[in-house]
Amino acid sequence: MLSSNRSRMEELDLRGLKCPLPALMARKRLAALSPGATIWVLSSDPLSVVDIPHMCREDGHALIQSLKSPNHHRFLIRRGDKRQGRPSS
Repeated sequence: MLSSNRSRMEELDLRGLKCPLPALMARKRLAALSPGATIWVLSSDPLSVVDIPHMCREDGHALIQSLKSPNHHRFLIRRGDKRQGRPSS
């Protein structure tokens, strides 16, 4: 699911998963990254073109790029620095 290489940006491959899992799993992975880190998220779920941008807005992340590939979508996301959309307890 995760791939990483020093010469390549990290990818979170969520192809084959259905709504709402791609957005939920992307949110979880982004929460583990440092603010400013970038990641590619791949999803074949047609609703991800709505869910991923919405999750980014809600959680304060920057959707840098959204690309349509033949069988999936690719989203380049920069992790924001605000708390993951949850109020402090």
